[in-house]
Amino acid sequence: MNVRTITVAATPTSGNRPERTCIGCRKKGPQTELLRLVAGDSGSSVVLVDERRRMAGRGAWLHPSESCLALALKRRAFGRALRGATETADVERRIKQGPTAAGAPVAAALTVQPESGSEV
Repeated sequence: MNVRTITVAATPTSGNRPERTCIGCRKKGPQTELLRLVAGDSGSSVVLVDERRRMAGRGAWLHPSESCLALALKRRAFGRALRGATETADVERRIKQGPTAAGAPVAAALTVQPESGSEV
C-alpha cells in the first residue's frame, strides 16, 4: 500500500483581512495599507485616489510611498491596470502630502461601510 504525504507550505496570512497587490512593487498587503485608485469618468485618462473606496469602476491598489509610485510609473502599470488612464497628478499629490492628507490615515477608510454592495 502506497501512502502519499502532502506537505502544505505555511504562508503568512493576514487573517480574514482582504489582501491586494500593489501595482508598483507587486507585493501583496492588507487592503487597509494600500490606496485604491480608479480611472476618471468614461473616456478620461485621469487616475483618481478613491479615499472612501466606494467609487465605481475598476480599481487598482498602490502602497502610499514614493518608491511604489516611482515603480508603477516606470512599469507603466497605471495604463494597464486602469485601461488607459495615465495622468497621475492626483495620485502624486496625495502621496507627497503624506498619510494624513485626507484628514485620516489610509486604514481609517475601512470602517466606513462594508463593500458588499447590498446597502442602499
